[in-house]
Amino acid sequence: MITAAVLLIGDELLSGRTQDANLNYIACKLVERGIVLQESRIVPDIEDMIIEAVRALSTRYNYVFTTGGIGSTHDDITQASIAKAFKKPLVVNAEALKILEDYYGDNINDARRRMALAPEGATLHEKMVFQTENVFVMAGIPTVMQGMFDVVLPTLRTAPPILSVTVKAYVLENDLADELSAIQAPEGVTIGSYPFDEAGNIKGTNLVARSRDAKKLAIVEKQLQALVDSKCE
Repeated sequence: MITAAVLLIGDELLSGRTQDANLNYIACKLVERGIVLQESRIVPDIEDMIIEAVRALSTRYNYVFTTGGIGSTHDDITQASIAKAFKKPLVVNAEALKILEDYYGDNINDARRRMALAPEGATLHEKMVFQTENVFVMAGIPTVMQGMFDVVLPTLRTAPPILSVTVKAYVLENDLADELSAIQAPEGVTIGSYPFDEAGNIKGTNLVARSRDAKKLAIVEKQLQALVDSKCE
């Protein structure tokens, strides 16, 4: 199994000023590649907390994707924190600096040059995505992050995609719990139940089965549909 984690960095996320849209995008794209996203964290723009999170996540998972905290302002400390997390010096990446100088031309300044700083030995991908060990560093602005992540995605190891089926039931979750627990899902199939509320007064439960095996998934889908049908008779 290929695993991943997402580290969202920024005071604005924790204060509620900004609503994150990056986690959903990354998660959906990883599922298509058969990569299992197992953890996400949000940390403020505090060096020690970024360092601790990077060390923990990079050890535990195959890939770590960070968003936010890169750029030219005073609180853009992600690259410096990652350098410290891996005990590497923070240096100017010559290739990145050349890209920035070509892009900004006469408008280049020291603040923009700081965007070329990265841990020594970091790999530079397209769209200024830096990779240090198994950690990919991306911007926090969703439209920018999406372009950066789409560049990274083809470079990752893949597995068979994780498929899913959903059976919708206008039945409360508690009224399905016992029968749902009794369903013997084949190995490699997981089942989850997720309540919903439509139009504020129509309640029900989505039963979702996931697997890499389409045949096993089809068997479980029939079991879930039979359960829902029995409750709606």
